[in-house]
Amino acid sequence: KTYISHSGALKGAIQLGIGYAVGNLSSKPDRDVLMQDFSVVESVFLPSAGSSLTPAHKFPDFRLKTYAPLAFRYFRELFGIKPDDYLYSLCKEPLIELSNPGASSSWFYLTSDDEFIIKTVQHKEAEFLQKLLPGYYMNLNQNPRTLLPKFYGLYCVQCGGVTLRLVVMNNVLPRALHMHYKYDLKGSSYKRRANRKERAKASPTYKDLDFRDMGRHG
Repeated sequence: KTYISHSGALKGAIQLGIGYAVGNLSSKPDRDVLMQDFSVVESVFLPSAGSSLTPAHKFPDFRLKTYAPLAFRYFRELFGIKPDDYLYSLCKEPLIELSNPGASSSWFYLTSDDEFIIKTVQHKEAEFLQKLLPGYYMNLNQNPRTLLPKFYGLYCVQCGGVTLRLVVMNNVLPRALHMHYKYDLKGSSYKRRANRKERAKASPTYKDLDFRDMGRHG
């Protein structure tokens, strides 16, 4: 499903859920990542009244699914992300909802300190990413300075009839950084030119053919 905007309650549930998942991990001892860790999906129900396992909260009841929690903990450690810093960035202040310049139905949230981007993904995309994790793990270990995207967590929040699957990544475009040109590149030429409406924006997002034309004209 595609939603025009997500409520503050839903964003709050996202933050509370991630905070709970990361806090829950702290009680699990460090160990080597095993192959079966990549396929784990942990699910917990967080009622607003609280339970013996979960805190009370002001949001509607919701369910949280955490994909491959031990594997993503390992990835965060590998990237130098401390649990307290991860929690502080994601949970301390309200998330900032960003507009999406691409053609996908994804929504993006930015943490207030500009450190992390949270992107909504479709069910098939979440499944595909989870299947990639063993190869991602191998690549990171063999190429510590890889330029692959940095994935820090994969979650699913089901709240008020809405299901959101979320991937947490590093933010490579801080808001304070002045950009002269911005491109959304796919490595394709089919329908890959910014339309007139996009070009009229103060900070348009160009595409592959625009990039090629820009290089051709200096």
